[in-house]
Amino acid sequence: MSETLLRNPISPTVDFERDGVQHGYLRLPYSRDDSAWGAVMIPISVVKNGAGPTALFTGGNHGDEYEGPLALSKLACNLDPARVQGRVIIIPFMNAPAVWAGTRTSPIDHGNLNRSFPGRPDGSVTEKIADYFQRSLLPVADLVLDIHSGGKTLDFLPFAACHLLPDKAHQARCEAGMRAFAAPYCMRMLEQDALGMYDTAAEALGKVFVTTELGGGGSISARTLAIAERGVRNLLIHFDLLDGEIEPAESVMLDMPDSDCYLCSESDGLLELCRDLGETVRAGELVARVHDARRTGAAPVEYRARRGGLISARHFPGRVQSGDTLAVIAQVLQ
Repeated sequence: MSETLLRNPISPTVDFERDGVQHGYLRLPYSRDDSAWGAVMIPISVVKNGAGPTALFTGGNHGDEYEGPLALSKLACNLDPARVQGRVIIIPFMNAPAVWAGTRTSPIDHGNLNRSFPGRPDGSVTEKIADYFQRSLLPVADLVLDIHSGGKTLDFLPFAACHLLPDKAHQARCEAGMRAFAAPYCMRMLEQDALGMYDTAAEALGKVFVTTELGGGGSISARTLAIAERGVRNLLIHFDLLDGEIEPAESVMLDMPDSDCYLCSESDGLLELCRDLGETVRAGELVARVHDARRTGAAPVEYRARRGGLISARHFPGRVQSGDTLAVIAQVLQ
């Protein structure tokens, strides 16, 4: 049988067409040693009021990033359907096994959900989740927001982001959503590897797609959670799904024009960052040193900026391996 004809095994316990507020699950059968007829239960909330656009809001695409799960859990509790015009689908723990384990990837199959699209209905647990989003949820959505932060190994300036797209009218709609989110920074993001990303899947279907990076270090702050909560509501208002006024905030526009924005380590050791997040550097300026942790008397390896700009991301915590991104240097747009 053709893979495109295979039915995904995930079944929702909510009715996507029913008005009101529903809290339920996406039930994915998962037979294992401790539960022969078990399932992975992915929490979902649907808030619907009449006809209108559909927003699909997700967090927990990676399980060690917490602003999305918290902000969307609170939204699911507090969103008043009487103020909604259309439908809001809220999935705070998209890769639920990874969220429960506090890991970037799934502990079941080590799958990185954000590199698993379009997925497979007969694949691993992670591939089945991706396939359900690809074929069942993304097609019905008009607006898609996926909230990310740096997890345990990165730290970011808090920004909302969009991507450069071939269709400039489509890009403009995504960029308008990014600006409406009203994070302290807005980023035209250049991905190192866009293949298999949820972002790419949504954009290929023509959806308005907005993502974020809101801090990191495997934790959360009151500031970054507040940015996420404000941004979620602003985006609903911007898209006419929720009544009210957008809460504005000053935002600095950033761009990642080429791969020189990424500063990559070619050595293992202890990281000495010479400049902090939010600082401006010039091309050729020293950004980081990596010190050998296996011997003394060895000079550290120095890493210098290949372009000038603002340090918008940094490696976290202090130990690095060859291939790790040490820093991201973005161009500030006037």
